[in-house]
Amino acid sequence: MAHNANRDDKEGRSSPLAIIHSFNPRVQGEEIEEIAVASNENVDIEMRAASAFSTAVSTAVDPYSLKRGLKTDEELRSLKKGKQKKQGKYYEKQNTLIEDLLRPLDQHVEDARAERNANRLPVKIAIYVSLAANIALSALQLFAAIKSLSLSLLATAIDSVFDPAGNLLLWHLHHKSRKLDVNKWPVGGERLTTIGNICYGSVMAAINLVVCVESIRTIIEHKKGDPETNKIFVPALVAVASALGVKLFLAILCYAYKKHDTQVEMLYQDHRNDLWINSFGILMSAGGSKLKWFIDPMGGFIIAFGVIIAWCRTIYHEFEFLAGKSAEKEFLQLIVYKTVTFSDEIEKVDTVRAYHTGPELFVEVDIVMPADTPLLRAHDLSQQLQDKIELLPGVARAFVHVDHETTHSPEHGRPKS
Repeated sequence: MAHNANRDDKEGRSSPLAIIHSFNPRVQGEEIEEIAVASNENVDIEMRAASAFSTAVSTAVDPYSLKRGLKTDEELRSLKKGKQKKQGKYYEKQNTLIEDLLRPLDQHVEDARAERNANRLPVKIAIYVSLAANIALSALQLFAAIKSLSLSLLATAIDSVFDPAGNLLLWHLHHKSRKLDVNKWPVGGERLTTIGNICYGSVMAAINLVVCVESIRTIIEHKKGDPETNKIFVPALVAVASALGVKLFLAILCYAYKKHDTQVEMLYQDHRNDLWINSFGILMSAGGSKLKWFIDPMGGFIIAFGVIIAWCRTIYHEFEFLAGKSAEKEFLQLIVYKTVTFSDEIEKVDTVRAYHTGPELFVEVDIVMPADTPLLRAHDLSQQLQDKIELLPGVARAFVHVDHETTHSPEHGRPKS
């Protein structure tokens, strides 16, 4: 997916990206120097001209008047009333986008670093608490399934038994990805966690398929004259109910920090699935004991089939990352704006691409500079821009290409036969 900064935005002129596309005013060097001094920035203009230009434009100048699109809190409250809720949410989202666009790149990086440091300990706690709890719960639920001989509880137990193995696999791959030899694996090890998620999800889907088959077999082979209900084993139901309470706590814990770590995000999905699995398992097992025998195997089939669907969705999502899915539109808009305002010497932004190579993004930017720009200057400015983009959270690698015109075909495209 590419964004061309010289074309009209299909979203309409009210969006920040449309304002960027509509015109390209220039800020003179003298004005930038005055802004830098006025804002008490300790910047040596002569020694760090390019850096000063970028910082001044980003922090003190709104060259595309994006602030005009901001809505006040009072306006947002009035828009959210009655039938205008969707419109209010749209402008609230646009306010956030404009604030992100006007925030300096350095501030984005610093905010991400501070957030990462602040959440480092809670993320570790969520990972290790989940691992310890899953080990204990797997034994508890396996006991419940064996004692009760309930297919519904067997489905919950299978999922629980494989949770610790999945946790250890994800933990191992997460640490392994940081220690790969860059000479042998130049793109880094981030894709290892994605591959691990796919492998684990595939195993879970395959195991639950066995439960589906067993449930169907039990229903088919039931004979006339067999008991109409199953025996109830109260300790088994109590054990699964206890596991349900623990999973609720773990789901809340991991939900709070899932956006800070892909491993925690996977753990949250697992705990969330277990909440539904355990709740439904208790109901179906009790129903098979008190109402009709077929409720239990039917519950086992439904639980196992639901788990298969949930993990297939996760696998599909992970495959999208490996296949190179484009970044979110808001992130592309951020890169376009920060590039076009990075320096007065950048005349246009030709193309911006950002796509996944695992959990993180590769970013490609094509900028246009005057044809008579010295090679040294073009290289240094593009390198500075590249370094800034690579510091953004979620970016694994950035590439900046410099050209002198926009009449050619998009860069880096494979020739059509």
